[in-house]
Formats: sequence, C-alpha cells, structure tokens
Amino acid sequence: MVKWLCERAQIAAPCYTGEMSTEMTNAELTPYSDGSLSARSGLRVAVLVPCYNEARTIESVVRDFRNALPHAMVYVYDNNSTDGTAEIAERAGALVRKEKRQGKGNVVRRMFADIDADVYLMTDGDDTYHAASAKRLVEELIAGPYDMVNGARIAQSKEAYRLGHAFGNKLLTGLVRYIFGTATTDMLSGYKAFSRRYVKSFPAMSAGFEIETELIVHALELRMPVSEVETPYGERPEGSESKLRTFRDAFRILRLIGLLVKEERPLYFFTSAAALLAALSLTFGTTVVVEFLKTGLVLRMPTAILATGLMLASFLSLMCGVVLDSVTRARREIKRLHYLRYPAL
Repeated sequence: MVKWLCERAQIAAPCYTGEMSTEMTNAELTPYSDGSLSARSGLRVAVLVPCYNEARTIESVVRDFRNALPHAMVYVYDNNSTDGTAEIAERAGALVRKEKRQGKGNVVRRMFADIDADVYLMTDGDDTYHAASAKRLVEELIAGPYDMVNGARIAQSKEAYRLGHAFGNKLLTGLVRYIFGTATTDMLSGYKAFSRRYVKSFPAMSAGFEIETELIVHALELRMPVSEVETPYGERPEGSESKLRTFRDAFRILRLIGLLVKEERPLYFFTSAAALLAALSLTFGTTVVVEFLKTGLVLRMPTAILATGLMLASFLSLMCGVVLDSVTRARREIKRLHYLRYPAL
C-alpha cells in the first residue's frame, strides 16, 4: 500500500551509494566577524522575521541580526501593517515581502515556500529575542547536525514573561510532551533554527500563533533530530504592543492539539472516544439489565435503546481508530520519504 502511494505521489528517497561527496568531505568553516567558526562555507543562512505593526522595533531587530549574522540575508514579511513597518525594515537593510492573509501561520507558510536557503532562523519583530544568541542557534543546528533548534526563553524581568503566559506555556508544552513525546521545554518560543529539509517538508496548515505547536509536532512525528538552546528573553520596548491574545490564542492552540491528536494519533483519539461511549452505555444499560434479571421485563425501553446505540457507537469508534491508524502510518512514511529527499547539513 505504501509503495503504491509513493508511486502515485512520485516521491522517491535518495539512495546512499556508499561514497561521500567531495563537497561535504572537504567542507570548511567560515569565520564570523568575531573570529569564531560558525558555519560551513557555502551554506546560505536566512533570517525570517514575520511582522505586523512593529514600526517601533523592526529597525533594531534588522540591525541586530545583521550584526549577529553578517553573512545571512534578513527577510521581513509584512502582514498588512499600517504603521510603516515595511518601509522602516527596507531602509534598515532587510529584504521586505508581503503576505496579505492575516495571521502568523499564514506568514510562516509563505516564508517557507518562497525562500530557498540551507539554514533558516526564525524570530519575531518585537525585539524581545536576543539577537546575539542567533549564532549559537545556527552553530548548534550545524554541529548536530539537527533539523530544528529551539530557543528556550529565559526571562530577564517579570514584565518580559507574564505569569499567565508562563503558566499557559508550561501547561500546553506539558500536554504536547505527554501526547507526542519530549522535544522542548518551551514549545511556544518564536525563536527557532531549521534545516532546509525541515522547512521544505513542513506542511504549515495553521493560520495563527498556533503555528508554534505545529512546528514542534511535525519534528516529533518524523522523529527528527532536535536540540534546544537557552536564550535571554526581554520585555517589549515602551510603545510596542503585543499581538498575543491569551485566552483566544490558548483556545486555538488547544483546538490544534486536539486536531493533531486526531490526525497523528487516531488510535489514541478514537480509543478514548470508544471508552467514553462504552462507559456511558454501561451507565445507562446497567439498570435495564438489573431490572430484566429481576422481573424478566424490559421496563425502560428508551434507555435500553440508548445504551445499545452507545455501545454500537463505541465499537464503531474503535474500528475507525484501527483503520485510521494504518492510514496515518502510511502517510507518515510518505512524509518521511519526502523529508529524506533533502540532504542533512
């Protein structure tokens, strides 16, 4: 079945011939301006900055990341800003492009599709992430080599990382860790480095801030090598407003987690539903059975019908989980083959 699906999708994994290319064996390291060895020669590094009304901070963000990674190209994707963010970013030396579909997920999808590089570093335009740590993330990605390096935030002040946001992040990160496995201690960080094969195999289905969750789950599902680097996290400068809406975005993330469980862990999802339906069926049906054993009569016919229907639904849910688990396994194998089309760093 998997072979047939692969042929239909025209996906083929590269074959290992036993010989390593001269380019890779003779790869050299290129020093950054401070003399440290950070990347192999020829590796193209792209800094991706999704922006929406960040006129107050975007100039310093572009400047700081150009200084931290002088060989990198800085791309700013403007998401319908009305405060001149795009113009300021362009004057600061960034390559500016625009995405009209509102939402960070839409911007990330467009950036990953448009930009061709070997190493991708994604940050936010609010000047809260530590630009000087960019080199550490890139070096960690290459040294692994890893497909994703997450920048775990270490708050420099109470104002930088509000208590409610910190608690929600730990709760959601713990939930994803429990369901999908361990990858990071700070799932919702917007500071990440990616390899080319990660970016070009990522479907990017989310529209808003829940994209951070999808990024982590994608790496976990394909069992990609992942690492994490702690980075300082500062507060927004005065006059800069956060686009995060605590309860709305938390609800969206929870909804996405539920959807991802259904799509990527169907046996777990439908078995849980089957167990719930079976429990309800037994709850309603027990009294009917007890009365029948005592009197030989079914005195509560509607309850009996309801209990029977719930138990049938439970068995159907279980069968759906078994079938969809096989389909998901085939889909995951195809995604893995597509991911392997691109060489490691």
